[in-house]
Amino acid sequence: MFEPPVQRLVDELARLPGIGRKSAQRLAFFLLNAEEADAVRLADAITSMRREVRLCSRCYNVTAEEECSICRDLRRDTSIVCVVERAQDIPVIEKTGEFSGRYHVLGGAISPIEGIGADQLRAKELVDRVGAENVAEVIVAANPTLEGDATAMLLARMLKPLGVTVTRLASGLPVGGDLDYADEITLGRALSGRQEL
Repeated sequence: MFEPPVQRLVDELARLPGIGRKSAQRLAFFLLNAEEADAVRLADAITSMRREVRLCSRCYNVTAEEECSICRDLRRDTSIVCVVERAQDIPVIEKTGEFSGRYHVLGGAISPIEGIGADQLRAKELVDRVGAENVAEVIVAANPTLEGDATAMLLARMLKPLGVTVTRLASGLPVGGDLDYADEITLGRALSGRQEL
């Protein structure tokens, strides 16, 4: 449809999550019309990221060092580990300012349909870490889905014999939400997870 170099860029951009064909075309033509220095800076940022970023040897967060900045931070509470599915979940929790422990990135959630079990996740590494680092509590911050629930239950079965407390993030109604718009599952979780005032 377009000249081969443009079409190749459109095809590559369309492979990105959340980018459809039309968005890919707009981005490609934006880059085509941008200053060459801007396009080179973008290309350099992508290649530098791919070359320099790796997984933290302790928690599997993304880092440019052997360990990520959170694992290196001596002010963090080493007795509490928050387990997340993906590295991009960490900044979301950090923005709350409510968690001062460390993290462990599983690399996904259990999904029998997709053939993802405990062996495809970093569950064994978590068990090893809990034993070696004297962790007292593991907070499972998996998404509130069937896969997330299955992952939380599996981790609880694996970790409880080690004497560690395993907790799950509460789920329910969002602040400022109306009961009229809550689905039955969310409302049910809000009721079962209620706290005394």
